[in-house]
Amino acid sequence: MNEAEESIKRRFELIEALLSERTRRLVAAAEARVMGHGGISSASRATGVSRRAIQAGLKELDEIKSGEHPGNGGDGKVRRAGGGRHPLTRTDPQILELLEGLIEPTTRGDPESPLRWTCKSLRILADELSRLGAKVSHTSVGGLLASLGYSLQANSKTREGASHPDRNAQFEFIERRCTQELALGNPVISVDTKKKELVGDFKNGGREYRPKGDPEQVRVHDFMDKTLGKANPYGIYDLQNNCGWVNVGTDRDTAAFAVESIRRWWQGMGKGLFTHARAIQIFADGGGSNGSRVRLWKIELQALAEELGMPIRVSHLPPGTSKWNKIEHKLFSFITMNWRGRPLMSHEVIVNLIKATRNQSGLTVDASIDENVYETGIKVTDEEMNALNIVRDDFHGEWNYELRPRQKVLDL
Repeated sequence: MNEAEESIKRRFELIEALLSERTRRLVAAAEARVMGHGGISSASRATGVSRRAIQAGLKELDEIKSGEHPGNGGDGKVRRAGGGRHPLTRTDPQILELLEGLIEPTTRGDPESPLRWTCKSLRILADELSRLGAKVSHTSVGGLLASLGYSLQANSKTREGASHPDRNAQFEFIERRCTQELALGNPVISVDTKKKELVGDFKNGGREYRPKGDPEQVRVHDFMDKTLGKANPYGIYDLQNNCGWVNVGTDRDTAAFAVESIRRWWQGMGKGLFTHARAIQIFADGGGSNGSRVRLWKIELQALAEELGMPIRVSHLPPGTSKWNKIEHKLFSFITMNWRGRPLMSHEVIVNLIKATRNQSGLTVDASIDENVYETGIKVTDEEMNALNIVRDDFHGEWNYELRPRQKVLDL
């Protein structure tokens, strides 16, 4: 770069931040015109403006001088009408149709499309469009998808499958039973087992604030640590007092574990809150360790009823409606939010995080570790079932029943 070009460069750098696309080429063209022969190349090297743009600027300067160019007309535009890159939809009118055919191959395009079973990322869509003759970048594909009304979407759990014909009637029954028991001052609890959790330095979903660039270091693979094992959090949510109890088991999730969790809730929390209780009302899912068909669940509840000296009433949610269980969105969801992004390093850490769970409605939670070993594969005989003091309701007795102590008949 010679002395003249250095001088142009210094002048251009002083005002470059104030220049628009149009004024950049005009300033560069003016410098080239002043330099005369070889000015276009020199001005291009000094300013970084392309030779083609400088040539267009020289033409504009001549038109402005002769009065043929209207200038910017006071409207702020830096290009002539029709100037600039044309939209892809104008240069290739078929591109939107081709793109929709790739996004929805079973409804808008070829059911044999190679993208039917692949991840439809922007780059893959751009590559596939190129194979179809439409040259486009992946960033442009993103703009085209937005113009078509597409956005990134996750799966949405909305299909529940076939519902039981008495589904609504059972929910109405549960609502009536809940109102009656609360009016009597009896405890009404919603119970369920929360998702089993790996114990140790494993990735836990969600994010929490930490120093920038210092994420919590966890294992790459989620293979269970045989020493630490898993945690089985069984929860009890008290509808009247908006409080919860979680029994964190270290062994198997069985019916005996479920009833032991209810027993621990009563001993540690329920007994002090319901000093005049004459029965316990339980709302539970229809499956799992506390399922309506689990024989051991009823055997263990019978033993608990005799231990406490009062009936235990149970109503199960109809099949396929576990997400409507109160404990899911009144207790478990807040526990999950409280420990998001934190590795559950030990059972003690899990218990402490559960105990610290709060929400704006005043939720309080207590928890304990259950290190008992629970045997699996226990067979309950017909004789044992026949010996139960169980009273089934006229409406779906398999879902709604009461286990009464066998030592004496209570006048209820």
